[in-house]
Amino acid sequence: MARSLPLDKHTLVTNLRGMFGEVVAVTGDGTNDAPALHEADIGLAMEIAGTEVAKENADVIIMDDNFSTIINVAKWGRSVYINIQKFVQFQLTVNVVALMVNFVSASFTGSAPLTIVQLLWVNLIMDTLGALALATEPPNDAMMQRPPVGRGDNFITKVMWRNIIGQSIYQLIVLGILIFKGKSLLRLNGDRSDTQLNTFIFNTFVFCQVFNEVNSREMEKINVLSGIFSSWIFSAVAGATAAFQVIIVELLGTFASTEHLSGRLWLTSVLIGSVSLVIGAILKLIPVDSSSDASDRRDGYLPIPTGPNAV
Repeated sequence: MARSLPLDKHTLVTNLRGMFGEVVAVTGDGTNDAPALHEADIGLAMEIAGTEVAKENADVIIMDDNFSTIINVAKWGRSVYINIQKFVQFQLTVNVVALMVNFVSASFTGSAPLTIVQLLWVNLIMDTLGALALATEPPNDAMMQRPPVGRGDNFITKVMWRNIIGQSIYQLIVLGILIFKGKSLLRLNGDRSDTQLNTFIFNTFVFCQVFNEVNSREMEKINVLSGIFSSWIFSAVAGATAAFQVIIVELLGTFASTEHLSGRLWLTSVLIGSVSLVIGAILKLIPVDSSSDASDRRDGYLPIPTGPNAV
């Protein structure tokens, strides 16, 4: 189509978008390319060789006139999309568990284990620190091996629902056992046993989210630790979250309604939270039908015949 008439290019882009529902990108540098650049979902114009008319109708301008730059554009675009999906998966898990734990506990025991200040800290983990950690993951070459996301594909995929439901069930079971049987299992006695149990539940809940944040780095791959140190922001956020959790539990008792926990209880909290990594690996072994499978041709095209069929 390089030397076709401007109307032909415009017609091709219009039909690809309207008839087949495709997401269309067009590259061009001349005035004749302006109609197609304007009509396309993504218009890419050349900075050095491109005319002013082409640049004005384009969405992205390639500053070095190098087509390999488009690969970086696509890679970063996919990275942003996938990072948002990771954050939403993490956020929904935290929301579901926090809501259900407080609701069930208040309904059966008359009190909620997570106080307002503790929920505020959980929201800070979920919104600010979680977004900072997961949304800053750098792109990698493996992203270019994934099939493109269709215009009508659901943002929350079946893979995400599998991870959200699986992690939520695990956390709800563990925290439910602690709410109703925690004193006997942990051998807590004395006047402060109720506050100590609630503190342990809060601590366990937070560490479940810390390890689930690591799980959320990869929605499909079992090895979630690969390249974890390539994003220093993620490592810093995870470390800061654990450090602030120690400060809240041990030093802000009156303000946060927490009680000092022994080394045994701290170790138990971390171990229960770390099981989320094992649960995440098991969940990823469960097959999920992916609607974005590359073998599922939804674009209306038939493959070009080869061999004897081409005659």
